[in-house]
Amino acid sequence: MSEPLFRDPEASVAARVRDLLSRMTLTEKVGQVNQRMYGWDAYERTPSGHRLTDAFRAEVAAYDGMGALYGLQRADPWSGVTAETGIGAADGARVSDAVQRHVVENTRLGIPVLLVEEMPHGVQALDGTVLPVNLAVGATWNPELYEEAAALAAAQLRARGGHVALVSALDLVRDPRWGRAEECFGEDPYLAARFTEALVRGVQGPAGDRIGPDRAAVVLKHFAGQGATVGGRNSAATELGARELHEIHLVAALAGVRAGAAGLMAAYNEFDGVPCAANRHLLTGILREQWGFDGLVMADGLAIDRLVRMAGDPAAAGAMALRAGTDLSLWDDCYPRLVEAVRRGLADEATLDTAVGRVLALKFRLGLFEDPYTGARVTDPARVEELSERVARESVTLLEHDGVTLPLAGRPAGTLAVIGPNADSVPQQIGDYTAPQRPGTGSSVLAGLRAAAPAGTDVTYARGCGLIGGDRSELPEAVTLATAADVAVLVLGGSSARESGTRFDANGAAVVASGNPVGMTCGEGVDLAELALPDGQSALLDAVSATGTPVVVVLVQGRPHALPDLAGRAAAVLSAWYPGPWGGRAVADVLFGRSDPQGRLPVSVPRSAAQLPVFYNVKDHGYRGYVDQPATARQAFGHGLSYTTVEYGTPRLSVPSLAAERFAGPAPLTCTVRVANTGARPVRETVQLYVRRVLGGTSWPRVRELRGFVRVELAPGGSTEVAFPVNAAVLASFTYAGEWAVEPGEFAIETGPSSQLTQGARLTVTA
Repeated sequence: MSEPLFRDPEASVAARVRDLLSRMTLTEKVGQVNQRMYGWDAYERTPSGHRLTDAFRAEVAAYDGMGALYGLQRADPWSGVTAETGIGAADGARVSDAVQRHVVENTRLGIPVLLVEEMPHGVQALDGTVLPVNLAVGATWNPELYEEAAALAAAQLRARGGHVALVSALDLVRDPRWGRAEECFGEDPYLAARFTEALVRGVQGPAGDRIGPDRAAVVLKHFAGQGATVGGRNSAATELGARELHEIHLVAALAGVRAGAAGLMAAYNEFDGVPCAANRHLLTGILREQWGFDGLVMADGLAIDRLVRMAGDPAAAGAMALRAGTDLSLWDDCYPRLVEAVRRGLADEATLDTAVGRVLALKFRLGLFEDPYTGARVTDPARVEELSERVARESVTLLEHDGVTLPLAGRPAGTLAVIGPNADSVPQQIGDYTAPQRPGTGSSVLAGLRAAAPAGTDVTYARGCGLIGGDRSELPEAVTLATAADVAVLVLGGSSARESGTRFDANGAAVVASGNPVGMTCGEGVDLAELALPDGQSALLDAVSATGTPVVVVLVQGRPHALPDLAGRAAAVLSAWYPGPWGGRAVADVLFGRSDPQGRLPVSVPRSAAQLPVFYNVKDHGYRGYVDQPATARQAFGHGLSYTTVEYGTPRLSVPSLAAERFAGPAPLTCTVRVANTGARPVRETVQLYVRRVLGGTSWPRVRELRGFVRVELAPGGSTEVAFPVNAAVLASFTYAGEWAVEPGEFAIETGPSSQLTQGARLTVTA
């Protein structure tokens, strides 16, 4: 008897999907769109190893198959999985294969299960290599480096038996009070789009039908507008018009779709009153019909259950999401009721077939029908660690500097006082969505400075205060050490470290009962009304800066904090974001001058929360500011200093005027600017291209918009010409007609080192 067509690896994916669908029962189909079980409930650890649970076997039997299993290898305080109870790297492939073998060998059609894991900044599993958070990645302005790191993380995931990587990429930091700001690449759609493309290329590999055995399918989170919730409130309402949605919040998603992303995750928030998981206009009208996306749409955790309030009951809620274009559930009780929904006429079986087909297509693309098991695969964790540290090093951003104090290697050996609640804590520098780290993993800032300090340097340490609260009992020790030191490094900021005592919602978000939960100041569910440092840290900053000792402030943070004006009080201010486990070494390299600061701000730094919004690309209405505060940011998007000085010439256009139709093809003109290193140290400079629409157009323009960037290396005294092609993508705006187009008018094509320090050349686009 010949094998069925769906077993033929030479047949097309579409033909295999059609054949397999024709053989499936309604119950089996519903099983394929369900991802109801938490993966850590599928196994238990015994003295003799890991064994599959009866609950897992029952879940497979209920639908004679399983579409996907989430978080088999996840470990963190929310899941309750620890180093003692979880799955380490040595057992990852074996346990994954046991899960797969049970599904394949104990179901009628033997359809493999998708194993879905979180990979927000490295694989969220025991022994998974942790990268700096996305906000740090965005600060590198180096998508090529991120692509390389993402590829190695994907190889780690596949080596442990995972197939699908869930990665935040589509949200933007439009309000830094939002606790998930650390998961964003920044506030700008162009910058986020370039990193999203790099992510897709790195995780999935070359574009095509097949995803290789050392790559994974990527599901991009969150679609769409979740970074624009009112007041920075997690999962709350958005107030977005269609143009704001397209100009700002869909740009990275479109870039990810064009790069070939396997899937997108519908966001929690609603758009125009309709939750994203049930928003047919968003998931079908825009995503599939306008963009041509044929991949998978996954719901966020328990998001479909929220629809019961609108639909009336779980079956109707499931049908609502299915009709809108959601293909795969996550933990909810509604998609298991889709058999009922079809039989009640709430959803057509043909609509269900479409969703099932997308799930099956991804399994075929991953080669799971030919080779469902992982077996023994080798990855190089040292290489991922090296890249993690390199990303951290390139993300360190020098915000302010007196031009004298740094780098520390230029000063004679003496006493270096390292002070602050983030100085000696690896957990507080690795961010949310992170598995417990093995003892000895990583390097704190204190450890990094001690290792990097030259012989004869006395490195002293005091915590100075707690991370949160206003206790001042530790201030005297800190002041004593700072007074006796030649330089004080003050390590302040926040933490997204989850602890066993943290309370969580059913979807894993931290719950704020009263004040801050167990020391967290950032992360999912941890939104802030005030962006200033906590009282204790502010008092520590005041006390140490008052000693007269040169103070270098290092901010380890998952969002930009609003600091007071530190001119004359701090010799230097740096942001290290959450730099990952080895971020302490990276910070030390920058402070001692082994590496020059290369980071550029991916987000504007406000003066206070009362000033928000402060993102740079606001609509250009010429607002002058409040009576008591300027309208401008403390530090602007794109800002970042180095240990040298760089001068920019005036940009030049190859032609001053062109007809709009000339932009239909290749770039018809270039913008060139001369950049010179006028200092004594080499520099890697990020040259930025912005566009301002000065006259014309069918919608009101923004102050300016990032449309390109190039990183160049300049030796002391060296200079170079940087040429930017000016094409339709550079000049296009979202028109009143609802499409991207180059409209006639006048434009300022600007270049510079940040969004606030630009020079421009005028371009006229004629009708």
